[in-house]
Amino acid sequence: SAEHQHTRYNPLRDDWVLVSAHRVKRPWQGQLEKPPPEDVPRWDPSNPLCPGATRANGEVNPQYEGTFVFPNDFPALQPDAPEPGDSDHPLFRAAAARGVCKVMCFHPWSDLTLPLMSLAEIRAVIDAWAELAADLGASYPWVQIFENKGAMMGCSNPHPHCQVWASSFLPNEARLEDRTQRQHLSQHGVPMLLEYAEQEAQRKERVVVENADWLVVVPYWATWPYQTLLLPRRHVCRLQDLRQGERDSLASIMQRLLIKYDNLFEMSFPYSMGWHGAPTGPYLEEDCGHWQLHAHYYPPLLRSATVRKFMVGYEMLAQAQRDLTPEQAAERLRSLPELHYKQRGQ
Repeated sequence: SAEHQHTRYNPLRDDWVLVSAHRVKRPWQGQLEKPPPEDVPRWDPSNPLCPGATRANGEVNPQYEGTFVFPNDFPALQPDAPEPGDSDHPLFRAAAARGVCKVMCFHPWSDLTLPLMSLAEIRAVIDAWAELAADLGASYPWVQIFENKGAMMGCSNPHPHCQVWASSFLPNEARLEDRTQRQHLSQHGVPMLLEYAEQEAQRKERVVVENADWLVVVPYWATWPYQTLLLPRRHVCRLQDLRQGERDSLASIMQRLLIKYDNLFEMSFPYSMGWHGAPTGPYLEEDCGHWQLHAHYYPPLLRSATVRKFMVGYEMLAQAQRDLTPEQAAERLRSLPELHYKQRGQ
């Protein structure tokens, strides 16, 4: 039964997770996190992401009213980095790494998060994502869109924003998912995540929210307690391939998921999320039909607003381990209301 410990295989990462459901009953005397501040000012001239504010490099932001994209003032990747020297030994290999890093503000107000934005405002974010993915993907093989939400996930600024890093190389996770999805298509004749979405839609036990175009599940192989996977029901390779109606329904399903996340512990729920789709740049000429567009949400919280899951010890040295089953997590999220706790009684 699900109560007994067992391991589960993750076909997307070709690894395993240990599920030890009985461990969630143990008492907790460890670190407690501070809940996020609830009183973020809507506009703060000293916040470098606000409209009209001055950034670290002296540039002044426009008085933007929707989304706003600008180059990261402290980029991890730069377009003109030199080639590393030739290696003198196979154990000491290096390769060129070039790219660009951009920041994208979702909204001019600092006190809003995606679940509190309107569907039209979320749709504008999706369109900006797709545009960036296409523009940067014209030359770069990988465009990673990701959002770190909350101080617990290392986010240093409460203003609603994400980052977009385009790289001259395929990063590890992309290479891994490229290999596993390619193998699955060749062995089974159907894209892995298309088949997976169809299976989960039938089984229902791990579904959190769904609509005509999209499905959100706590994946069977989830590592983090309330991890979710956002999947299209149609075969779609890249964000920029989404139709108008699918972008609208994506805005809706994102809003529903993120409202549930906030309602779980009645707090602005922290997570790291990101989009994975078929590689771009030179790969645009190749058949990438094994790929299926998807987004991962990785939240750190386990028991409450202040108790997080640490990936340490056994997780670092052996393999990932989780304390509540993916089915329990999905049931808990599924049963939460879809009206945001801050908007009750309004």
